[in-house]
Formats: sequence, structure tokens, C-alpha cells
Amino acid sequence: MRRSPFGVDICCRKGSRSPLQELYNPTQRSLERVSPPWLELSNTAVLHQMRRDQVTDTCRANSAVSRKRRVLTPSDLKHLVVDEDHELIYCYVPKVACTNWKRLMMVLTGRGKYSDPMEIPANEAHVSANLKTLNQYSIPEINHRLKSYMKFLFVREPFERLVSAYRNKFTQKYNTSFHKRYGTKIVRRQRKNATQEALRKGDDVKFEEFVAYLIDPHTQREEPFNEHWQTVYSLCHPCHIHYDLVGKYETLEEDSNYVLQLAGVGSYLKFPTYAKSTRTTDEMTTEFFQNISSEHQTQLYEVYKLDFLMFNYSVPSYLKLE
Repeated sequence: MRRSPFGVDICCRKGSRSPLQELYNPTQRSLERVSPPWLELSNTAVLHQMRRDQVTDTCRANSAVSRKRRVLTPSDLKHLVVDEDHELIYCYVPKVACTNWKRLMMVLTGRGKYSDPMEIPANEAHVSANLKTLNQYSIPEINHRLKSYMKFLFVREPFERLVSAYRNKFTQKYNTSFHKRYGTKIVRRQRKNATQEALRKGDDVKFEEFVAYLIDPHTQREEPFNEHWQTVYSLCHPCHIHYDLVGKYETLEEDSNYVLQLAGVGSYLKFPTYAKSTRTTDEMTTEFFQNISSEHQTQLYEVYKLDFLMFNYSVPSYLKLE
């Protein structure tokens, strides 16, 4: 048994090394891939250790909130995608490049069926049958994989992610299922003197109404948030599951390619990049929050506070918290 510099015990397998071993105890071969090797790799290792520590410290400091439930059930694990061949577990978070990461996971798990992730249609990447998730295993199999596979997730500034979800689900005419499922409910609950057409279609939800719906105590009592605006700590359970890597949307390419490098596929597989002019930015998010009252801003921040703290995002300068 070899102990890593960070105090994690890693058992050495015969043959190829696992991503977990490469992360915590890199080989000389790994070090030679980067230049200058020692400096760059040690900086990357330190960065990811700091992110892990931030999650651990936040969970400990907020244990009353973050660990309300002591034990996870298999149904809590439906966002954790498993790659048996490369010993990876990826917790996907909607609106944080999850379509491209699901495409990558299809390439990794497809055993040659796919080679170019961008040739996989976006809707196909979201078909649940195309990827295996951790909740499909037995309890002993789940525990084994959680212990020996490298677990990673990608996060994003919480309010930027929220505005991105709103823009995608409520301002695009083609998202009629969301308009019917959530839009009609939001209009009915939040809009005085709503027209019959608005109540029927739910396709013109204002951002202020969306925020009012999210902070309404009745909403979460009624049902859990939809995954597109659910908190990361509720989707991926980082206070119960130790993630080895926390990637960030702000450093998406570097963090993604680091994961692929650790998995031993970095020489032939890269994270797909393409310019997307419609991407939600910080400036855009600032504009959306201009019409939100300070009272509602404060209540909304409380809903997403753990995500802000856990992943080291500062309170946005545009917020007027009470």
C-alpha cells in the first residue's frame, strides 16, 4: 500500500494505473508530459487539493444543513455516470457543460462505437440508456466504485448557472414541455391578473417571477427543484461523497483535459471547444438581477449559499443583500 502526498491510501494494481493513482501519486511519465514538469504538475495538484479542502471545510462548518440526511440511497446517485473501463465517476450538473461531458463519457464507455464526441447529437447524449449511472448497481458494487474510482464534477458560479437555466428553459419557444410543466405553475402562483393565455401556455415567465417561485417555501415542500436549477450539493452530495476533482466552468478546458490526461486518454481525446455567442456571462447575469428586490436577492442567496461557499465563489458585487 502506497501513501500519497495528501494522505490517501492507494493500492497499486498490476498493469495500467488507475486515474486515482495518477492523481494522488503521479508517475515520472506523467510528470514528463508537462513543461516545466514539476512546477506545472505541482501547481495543478495544489489547486485541486485546495478545491477539495474548500468542500470539506464548508461541509464541516455547515454540517447541520449539509448533512441533514446521514445516509444516501441509490436514488440519490442517478446523476453519477460510471465509466468501468477507465474507473471514472462523473456527477453531471445541468448548465455546466454537461452535454459535452456526457458526449465524452459516451466515447469513453462506447468501446469504439464513438470516436468524435461532437458527432454525437445533443439529444442523444441525454438519453439515459446511453450511459450507466451508479444507482443501477448493487450496494456492495456502489461502495466499491465510490472507493476505488476517480470521482469528479464540474461547477459554475451559482447565479450565472441559474440565469443560464432560466434563459434556456423559459425564453426559448421550443421548450414547451418546461412552459407547461413549470411556466404555468409559476404564472398561476406569482402573477396577479394573469391572462387565460398565459395561464394556459406559461411561455412568458419573467425572471422576477422565476426567482419568486424559487424562494417560495411552498415550492420545495411541494417537490424537489428541477435538476436545471437544483443546487450542486443536492445533485452530487459532496458532503457525503468525496470528489477527487472539482472542475470549474471558468477553467473548463484545462480542468477537463486534466481529467482526460489522468484517465490515460489525453493523447487522443480532448474536451470539445467551440465559440458559443449565446453563452450566459457575468454581465448578462448582472442585468437580470437589476430588477430583483434586495429582499428577494437575500432569500435567493440563502437557497444557493452552500454552493457559493463550497466551491469558493464570492458574493456577486451586483447583489444588494439585506
